[in-house]
Amino acid sequence: MSVALITGAASGLGKEFAKLYAKENDVLVLVDKNENGLNVLKEELLKNNSNLKVHLLIKDLTNIAEVKSVYEYTTSLNLKVTTLINAAGFGDREDFIKMDIDKQILMTNLNCNTLLYLTNVYVKEMVKNNEGHIINVSSIAGFIPGPYMCTYHATKGFVLLLGESISYELKGTNVKLLTLCPGPFNSNFVKLAHNDFTFSKIKPVEASSVALYAYKMSKKGKNLAIVGLKNKLTIFITRFFNRNFVTKVSAKSIKKGV
Repeated sequence: MSVALITGAASGLGKEFAKLYAKENDVLVLVDKNENGLNVLKEELLKNNSNLKVHLLIKDLTNIAEVKSVYEYTTSLNLKVTTLINAAGFGDREDFIKMDIDKQILMTNLNCNTLLYLTNVYVKEMVKNNEGHIINVSSIAGFIPGPYMCTYHATKGFVLLLGESISYELKGTNVKLLTLCPGPFNSNFVKLAHNDFTFSKIKPVEASSVALYAYKMSKKGKNLAIVGLKNKLTIFITRFFNRNFVTKVSAKSIKKGV
């Protein structure tokens, strides 16, 4: 029995992943704090596949106790997760000295600690069974400093470095971890992050295309997937400039008038 667990499944990228993995799994475990969004998604998935078993977990994943309860739930039902997708996360465009530090800590909890915990507990089971796929959602933001959005960039850098390191340690096993690094894509992110300026300059792609690309790269056993040729070139080019210049350019793309 194949089981896929997806966080942030009620909308955006997580929702698109759920649609994809519903086609090949017997069981989906969908986690989000948006109960209505999960219920709508479940109804849609079951219309397409009435044999699919869908578990909905209404959890606030900024709270580590609720994160741990996800693992306790799957363990109690003896659900052996064969695919884990850590898609939950959020950002915030704000000057460092003006930011709500409590919000930043919640962001760090969700983007970093939740992903770290779930990856750790499920990869152990996967290695034991010598099979499994993990997709951790980072961002092209993880490659560069992000003045005026510094916590978000830092958390995505954490996800990127963590994923690359774990992938190396998994060599010799049939467990694969893909770190996904998209640029802007259509979702609720821009509204929650107050990052309209960046999105006004860069045309976002569809979340469905990002999910499909990640799905294909994961099946190929890749450890890193940067979405889009332009994003790949951007990251490559930064190698040829000093960090101060890269930081300056990044700042100008995030905050108007800098």
